[in-house]
Amino acid sequence: MEQLVITKASGEHVLFSVGKLKLSLRKSGASDEVIQEVLRLLEPKLYEGIPTKKIYKHAFAILKKLSKSTAARYSLKQGVMQLGPSGFPFEKFVAELLNVQGYTTEIGVFIDGQCVRHEIDVVASKDGKRYMIECKYHNLHHNKSDVKIPMYIQSRFKDVEKVWPSEHEFEIRFHQGWVVTNTRFTEDAIRYASCANLHLVGWDFPHKGGIKDMVDSFALYPLTCLTTLSHTEKQHLLDMRVVLCKELLHNEALLHKAGVRDKRIHSVLDEVENLCGS
Repeated sequence: MEQLVITKASGEHVLFSVGKLKLSLRKSGASDEVIQEVLRLLEPKLYEGIPTKKIYKHAFAILKKLSKSTAARYSLKQGVMQLGPSGFPFEKFVAELLNVQGYTTEIGVFIDGQCVRHEIDVVASKDGKRYMIECKYHNLHHNKSDVKIPMYIQSRFKDVEKVWPSEHEFEIRFHQGWVVTNTRFTEDAIRYASCANLHLVGWDFPHKGGIKDMVDSFALYPLTCLTTLSHTEKQHLLDMRVVLCKELLHNEALLHKAGVRDKRIHSVLDEVENLCGS
C-alpha cells in the first residue's frame, strides 16, 4: 500500500501513507487489533489514483461495523462540516467549547458600534475580559478562510471595541476579536491576525488548541458524528437547536421528537454514552 499513488482533494497526487491512516485511527480510539482489521479489509478496495475521499468512506464504513463510537470519533471532521446550512449550530458548538473552559457566552448579540449596528455571533467573557467572536462555517473542508475575513472582522471589532459614555471618555467594551472556523486559515490570514492582535481558532490551529483538540479533550462531540442517526433525524435535532451528543444523554424524549423509532432508541443512546460518557 505504501507504493500506491492517491489523489488529494486539491487534485495533487501523493503516495498513500499507511502511517497517517493508522495514526488517525488510533487518535479515534481504535485498538491495534481494530486498526489491523481496518487495513486488512481496506486494502482490496484501493486502486491507483483513488481519491482520499473514497479512502475515508471505505475506512469509515469498515470501522462503523467494528466499533460505532470509534467510527463517530473518526468522522468528527465530517460531523462538524454538517453543522449547517444555517450558522446557529456552529455558533452554539463554539460557545459550548468555550463554556467548558470557564467562559460565559451569549449567542447572536446585537451591539451598536460607533458607525453601525452589528450582530456578534458569540460574546464570551472570562476573568474580567470580553471577546467578540465571529464564526466562519464552511461546508467543504478545502475551503480556507483567507485574509479578507480577519481584515473584515478587525474593522467590525474597531467599530464596537469602545463605548463612549461622554464626548471625552470611553470604556473598553471588548478586549479582543476572535475568528473561529471549522476549516483552516491561509498563511496571509494568520500573518495579518498576528499583526492585528486577532485570535484565530481553526480545525487544527493553533497547535494543540484547535477545534479538534478541544473536542477530543472535553468529549464535546456534535451529534452529527453519530452513526446510528439518519441525516434527516440529525437535521430535525439541529432544527430544535440541539447540537451536542451530550444533550441526548438519558433524553429519550428528544430522540422521539426527532422521529427516532423506539426500537432504535437504545442503540442511539448506547453510542452516545460510549462516545461522551455518562
